[in-house]
Amino acid sequence: MSPPPALRQRLRSTWRLLLKEVSAFGVVGAAAFACDLVLFQVLYATAGVGAVTAKLTSTLVSTTVAFLGHRFWSFSHRSRTGLRRESLLFALVNGATLLLGLAIVALVRYPLGQEAALVLQVANVGSIALGTVIRFLAYRRWVFPARALPAAAPAREAAPAPAG
Repeated sequence: MSPPPALRQRLRSTWRLLLKEVSAFGVVGAAAFACDLVLFQVLYATAGVGAVTAKLTSTLVSTTVAFLGHRFWSFSHRSRTGLRRESLLFALVNGATLLLGLAIVALVRYPLGQEAALVLQVANVGSIALGTVIRFLAYRRWVFPARALPAAAPAREAAPAPAG
């Protein structure tokens, strides 16, 4: 017993849209990830900037790259709720994941006493991976919400026939 054609079509289009979002999110995320890694490495290992400051700077730059990519490509088909609202929510979500990333790098650097660039980079990558999952879910839910579907017209009840 297979589902009705309308349900199959809806499932197919839903999966196609999700695949588009995940793919575009991945490409934009990969660009932001590369930006974050390279900038963190340059700042920490080459320029001698402290680990937490390097992480803060690399995250702020990569977050700007990500916002532009997600707004104008990954989630471009979703509702436009205003640049101010979207950028504020985007900043809040990314601020929370930034704090998480900073906490992870700081934990590895200070209480655990790790100074090696490779160890700190592994902590950085771990924080980015966790933050990525959180961001994707939050962007879809709050920052770039789905377009509201028009409400279905209420079914009209047949008026009872007048009696006799």
